[in-house]
Amino acid sequence: MANYGKYTPEYKAKIVVEVLRETNTMSEIGAREGVSPKIISNWRHEFLENAYRAFSVTKDERKAQETAQQAASREQELMAKIGQLTYELDWLKKKCELPDNGAEDRKNRRK
Repeated sequence: MANYGKYTPEYKAKIVVEVLRETNTMSEIGAREGVSPKIISNWRHEFLENAYRAFSVTKDERKAQETAQQAASREQELMAKIGQLTYELDWLKKKCELPDNGAEDRKNRRK
């Protein structure tokens, strides 16, 4: 199945909420979104089974999740900066390289 896992949790939730509002049938929503009504039915079932989790997350857990997201974002920024600095350092090293035989001649002249 090439499509397995292609839908984000946010997208699934949006579709399930629309199904629960009962403004359109699962078949209509599925046809419009290009998703099988059976898949939508599975999402709805999973959503309803896990609905209690929306109220079970404590403030500490929420704060920990936010902190983890901020740390991941910061890590991504720092990794990008490291990549940029590494690139610049390599470029500078390449620009400043002198032929090895010239460096040897200068060392011999100093002695």
